[in-house]
Amino acid sequence: MKPIRLFSGVLTVGFWTLASRVLGVAREIMILALIGPGPVMDAFVAAFRLPNMFRRFFAEGAFNAAFVPMFSKRLESGDDPEGFATDAMNGLAFVVLCLTGLAMVFMPALVWATAEGFTGDARFGLTVDYGRVVFPYILFISLAALFSGALNATGRFAAAAAAPVLLNIFVLSAMTLAWALDWPIIDALVWAVPVAGVAQLALVWIAADRAGIRLRPGRPRLTPEMKHLVAVAVPAALAGGVMQINLLVGQQVASQFDKAVGWLYAADRLYQLPLGVVGIAVGIVLLPDLSRRLKAQDEAGSRAAFSRASEIALALTVPCAVALVIVPLPMVSVLFERGRTGPDDAAAIAVAVAIYGLGLPAFVLQKTMQPLFFAREDTRTPFRYAAWTMAINAAVAIGLAPVLGWIAPAIATTLAGWAMVAMLYAGTRRMGEVVRFDARLRRRAWRIVIASLIMGAVLWGLFVSFASFFAIPGLRYIALLVLIALGALTYAVIGQAIGAFHLSEFREATRRGR
Repeated sequence: MKPIRLFSGVLTVGFWTLASRVLGVAREIMILALIGPGPVMDAFVAAFRLPNMFRRFFAEGAFNAAFVPMFSKRLESGDDPEGFATDAMNGLAFVVLCLTGLAMVFMPALVWATAEGFTGDARFGLTVDYGRVVFPYILFISLAALFSGALNATGRFAAAAAAPVLLNIFVLSAMTLAWALDWPIIDALVWAVPVAGVAQLALVWIAADRAGIRLRPGRPRLTPEMKHLVAVAVPAALAGGVMQINLLVGQQVASQFDKAVGWLYAADRLYQLPLGVVGIAVGIVLLPDLSRRLKAQDEAGSRAAFSRASEIALALTVPCAVALVIVPLPMVSVLFERGRTGPDDAAAIAVAVAIYGLGLPAFVLQKTMQPLFFAREDTRTPFRYAAWTMAINAAVAIGLAPVLGWIAPAIATTLAGWAMVAMLYAGTRRMGEVVRFDARLRRRAWRIVIASLIMGAVLWGLFVSFASFFAIPGLRYIALLVLIALGALTYAVIGQAIGAFHLSEFREATRRGR
């Protein structure tokens, strides 16, 4: 088996994911400035969430959790991986086409089921109209996810990781053009989504062709391999569905409060920045790596890969979580408070960011632990755990809403995230030594936490000392950059000093391409 370039793979995916997330934050800055929290933004958020919700069922979540390990093993053994991928593509396209047609017809019912609080006001009709425009995005992004999974399995991460950048580029360009020409901003925003989906699919399809993975449309076939793929994918789809139900429960609760859907969406975008860069990048690279190592019965290599992925995730995520909890307001204020988004909106978004920050390590650890099950084609166990988290999420969100109001869904999301981690950890105890953290990770984990807490204290002290600069329009951007830079420098110096990590190891890993 050729060497797995875990660290360089994480860097590649992380770089492009960072670019996508940064542009995503820029997208939210523009939406909040030009449209602002209110009925139109709530309607767009609810409509845009529909294809993204089903994408977790049929693409990045469920389908790839089943497809990538099976494709990776066939690639390793030379058992016609291209034929398998072609059949998978044709079957996926058929199912998603049928889903898209049904959604277009029954969009009002779909909106009612996902945002009942919109019923009876202008948001409902707007969401139906926007939903019919953006929903076809699921077809393009689902097929793009399949090609991305195939590319990842061959160790080619760049094109697949770069594809999501196109969505934000198209959306930002469309809104900028509409603003310059005085066209309706929201119309440009919703129509840019399906157009971006076509561009994303084209990018990864061409990249796969150049990599020698030549897949062409054809008639769907229910072969024994496809039956096995479906058998593995259905529990993963149900697990993904449970997680989406968590989001929908939160949206249902938030839809009862004015502006809350937009506030939570903006906060979600901000904490998704480190989650995407670290957690998703590690998970994408780790799944095919573990699948191929387990196929080769390389248990020592599997354990090392899991421990190093977890170490990278903790070292990069814990300080981000501390920063989101300690200084959310300056970040939110500088990024989002302008145009139609005022100080009260920024304060509400900052509260949600802090609560999501408490759950960030849990969301990232899920990305490193779930591949342990998926690499063994075990999608049923994560589904059972996800079902329990659904119950926890619903109970907390609905139960706390009468007392705490619109913020209850954020609290529920964080608690459910940690519950999922606890159950995944308990489930891995049956897998033997492969999933035990090695001595190096056990030695460094608590040092990472200490370095992050010291960084948090420094951030708070700096913010208190220089709070006045964040109120000056021309200086607040520089103040935020200085705050982030000094926090990162503090973490790097303290972490190196107490042995949380050694920067020389990162340089060496990059040099070796591992």
